[in-house]
Amino acid sequence: MRSFNTSRNWPLSFRGVAAGLIALSFALPAFASEADRILSQYVRTSWGPEKGFPGGSISSITQNGDGYLWIGTDRGLIRFDGVSFRKFEQAAPNAFSIGPVKGLLADEKGDLWVLLQNTKLLRYHGGVFELIRGEAENGITAICLNPGGGALASSLAKGTLAYDGKQFKAISAGPVFEDPVAKANGVLPDQRNTRLSWSTGVTSHLLAAPTSAVISMAATDDGKIWLGTENRGLFLLTTGRPAVPYGLPGKKITSILPLQDQQLWIGTDTGVVRWTGTEFTHSGVPPTFQHVEILSLARDTDSNIWVGTTHGLLRYNANEGSIEKATNTAVSALFEDREHNLWIGGPSDLERLRDSVFVSYSLADGLPSERNGPVFVDEDGRTWFAPLDGGLYWRKGARHAKVSEAGLAEDVIYSISGRSNEVWVGRQRGGLTVLRTSGASINAKTYTTADGLAQNSVYSVFQSRDGTVWAGTLGSGISAFRNGRFSTYTVANGMSSNTVTSIAESRDGTLWLATSNGLNSFSKGRWRVYGVKDGLPSADLTCVLADSKGVVWIGSTAGIAFLDSDHIKVPVQAPEELHEPIFGIAEDHNGSLWIATSSHVLRVNPAGLLQDRLNDGDVRDYGVPDGLLGTEGVKRDASVVEDGLGRIWFSMNRGLSVVDPNRAAVSSPGALVHVETVTVDGNPFPAQLPIQISSARQRIVFDCLGLSLSNPDKVRYRYRLDGFDQDWSEPTPMQTAIYTNLHAGSYRFRVIASNGEGQWNGAEAGLELSVTPTLWQTWWFRFGLVLSAGLAILMVYRLRVRQVTRLLNARFEERLAERTRIAQDLHDTLLQGVLSASMQLHVGVDQLPDDSPARATLNRVVNLMGRVIDEGRNTLRGLRSPIESPQELVSALSRVPQELGSEDGIDFRVVVEGPSLPLRSVVRDDVYSIGREALVNAFRHSRASSVELELEYAPTLLTIVIRDNGCGIDPEMLKTGRDGHWGLSGMRERAERIGAKVKVMSRPGSGTEVELRVPGEVAFESNASRPASKWFQNLNRRRKEKAQTQRAG
Repeated sequence: MRSFNTSRNWPLSFRGVAAGLIALSFALPAFASEADRILSQYVRTSWGPEKGFPGGSISSITQNGDGYLWIGTDRGLIRFDGVSFRKFEQAAPNAFSIGPVKGLLADEKGDLWVLLQNTKLLRYHGGVFELIRGEAENGITAICLNPGGGALASSLAKGTLAYDGKQFKAISAGPVFEDPVAKANGVLPDQRNTRLSWSTGVTSHLLAAPTSAVISMAATDDGKIWLGTENRGLFLLTTGRPAVPYGLPGKKITSILPLQDQQLWIGTDTGVVRWTGTEFTHSGVPPTFQHVEILSLARDTDSNIWVGTTHGLLRYNANEGSIEKATNTAVSALFEDREHNLWIGGPSDLERLRDSVFVSYSLADGLPSERNGPVFVDEDGRTWFAPLDGGLYWRKGARHAKVSEAGLAEDVIYSISGRSNEVWVGRQRGGLTVLRTSGASINAKTYTTADGLAQNSVYSVFQSRDGTVWAGTLGSGISAFRNGRFSTYTVANGMSSNTVTSIAESRDGTLWLATSNGLNSFSKGRWRVYGVKDGLPSADLTCVLADSKGVVWIGSTAGIAFLDSDHIKVPVQAPEELHEPIFGIAEDHNGSLWIATSSHVLRVNPAGLLQDRLNDGDVRDYGVPDGLLGTEGVKRDASVVEDGLGRIWFSMNRGLSVVDPNRAAVSSPGALVHVETVTVDGNPFPAQLPIQISSARQRIVFDCLGLSLSNPDKVRYRYRLDGFDQDWSEPTPMQTAIYTNLHAGSYRFRVIASNGEGQWNGAEAGLELSVTPTLWQTWWFRFGLVLSAGLAILMVYRLRVRQVTRLLNARFEERLAERTRIAQDLHDTLLQGVLSASMQLHVGVDQLPDDSPARATLNRVVNLMGRVIDEGRNTLRGLRSPIESPQELVSALSRVPQELGSEDGIDFRVVVEGPSLPLRSVVRDDVYSIGREALVNAFRHSRASSVELELEYAPTLLTIVIRDNGCGIDPEMLKTGRDGHWGLSGMRERAERIGAKVKVMSRPGSGTEVELRVPGEVAFESNASRPASKWFQNLNRRRKEKAQTQRAG
């Protein structure tokens, strides 16, 4: 929440701001470091024409729910995202111009209200400007928040109006107010005919009460509405009652700031007046505020009251009682945003005042030098510090002084430490000095080598819990001062180096020394040394810290390391900043480490370093935008220390800085992220609505914006496209997410933003995206493509089969013709010759006498020749096809019983179903042979009385069945066959060769059935197996028959 109330004068006839904003407050604690923060310690940034600000006198500033900063000027309406400005010239394309702006207001719903100089009112809702109609269409002079929700407006014509969510309605009931005193003096109500005619269209108009233009207004939670007029003072309006004058008659009320307990700060043209709830008074208002024209007022979350005047910006802090001047130019608008930045509007530029994490002190704040060395804060709250070029100083509140005792002003101070009221100082040349404070007096005592100190160059000083003061020297080891005497330890006693750069003590009383040659520990009178071989990144150590958990943190010239469970480890996954020279380490009461390196100031979560697994936000890098004057540390002992209040002090190469860890740990509001624009192949799409695009698009660009007005350069983004990405992207400063060649489907683009503190606590922005498939990506197109490819392959296959079949048929026909020719030749030559010789031999035998010895021999020759003739005839019969034409299969099989001479006593039937189809040449002999073999088996071996031959012609199948009612076949014989007989196996082999199947079904005593099934595409000529071809053949046959009938007739 924000706490503010701003307004300003209207130029020309109605001067003053149109809006006085209701005070809101943040329930945040006050931090110790705020007590001494002065205006110079705020981080100030300004934007003028050289930084892109369009210019113009600023009248009002506000922030709507989207997080944008809106600025109203006399040149128009401007929106700021922390980086760039955008000016809104028109409410919408081809719509009216916006023009000069007098007031701005953001309500609780995030809507923006814009009051224009021409007294018209706009509302910015859902990314669109709309002109308010009805009673608020003209003559609006001021607006403010309504505690009940929405906005309030003051109209010249209708009085005070309230927005009910749909329209403005008048709430100032009752008759027109007439000031009785003015009326008695002859002063009539203000007609203002000329002034109103251009805005309301009314020639003569009687103003509603009050009878002067309202230029500022504010509503409080108790239902009161305060109205500040141009020249008739302050009026009060309660719901259902007319506005009545309430005080400050004749004053111009430029701004109204509600405070707690029904109090008001009221800005006028002659200064600030306070309303206590019962009376108007100047009591409690600094005199500086009572004699200057007030243009704007605001109260921030730290209870500072900011006052914009014609001569600059003033700050009043009631807790401190301080009054400070921040600027010398007129301040016409003030606003505190959700990140607690104070925005200041002036005649030509915009300025931001930011309450930083660090409070820094420089030459301007009384420091004698920017370059400082050791720092120490005693129990009395006095800060002791020593510039690098010499001297010792202290500071407490607004008081500070140089320490001149014991020659400290002329010596360089290396280190400062102490307890209670003692401050021990290690010096470059003067040994070891102890300072004891008593009120304003300082008593000093110095110890040197004459007193037993090892060396007068004391680089590090530490006072342990038992009161012992340890003085580490530059080259002579370390001296322990206890009970008024020094004891010295050197390399001769077990130390690794005589140069001691830093000293610390762990909870068990172990003393830890950082030296130029490793880490040394001293416990129970024994020394132990850790070096590079033990894991140190470098032997040249700069600082050491024993934290509250017993971990010893070691700073070296090559980065940070730690000793845990007697093992030194270097966090490999630490960022590059922690591999720089480490100049100082301190632990706060939250357990975080504060580290100064050669070029960075860091806050680190030690758990991440111990586990060597740092998460986003475990390391926070601070810089100038956070209040530091610089980020370069100094190589001095105790350059980073914790004081008694828990604050961390940094002595830097540029000034002193202090941070309150509690304040640093408070997470600022998360960055508000938006998808600004979407472009697809360079074509823009609206980012407010779901987007539908074709998958033919190649490149989709999402431009996003994370709004953090405090640190826009530290905003980081993480993107995710649901339906494509498996997880969120890595944090990146890039505001653009690019996707290419997305497949068809539904997606959702999501983006979250961090404000640079590692907190991804803002709401995410999202956008629905639908990628529609192109014609060739649709399922039915792909199915059709696959189907077409399949059909094409099938057609190619069938064409190839047809070609191969024709080739095989041609070859078979050639072979068959050759066999027929050979059989004919053998029949006409060899067989006829043998037959003729046989006949002549037979005649010759008949002429021999019966008792001729040669007759018997010749008879045997005749019989042998007869058998040869029979075998020759059988052989010739095998060479010749029994089927002379493809249609003779039925006739050929029907002749088998006659050829066997087995017709007598057996009933033989032939059944043919379907019109006969021409068989392919390559299969018809095999089909015939299988059928003949089955018939031969039935007639010769089945002892059947009935044999049936069934042929079925179908376009897709040729079926031949031979069944008998004989003795059947033994099942074992069906599997293995009879020894020496190959009938069944031969039928199966022939069938397999032509792609057919033979099935034999038989049981002993129940007959046998042999079934041959030949696929139509194998058995028949190609055209004959097609129903369409058969249909055309039948049609052609019927046409021929009809033609023959007609000719016969």
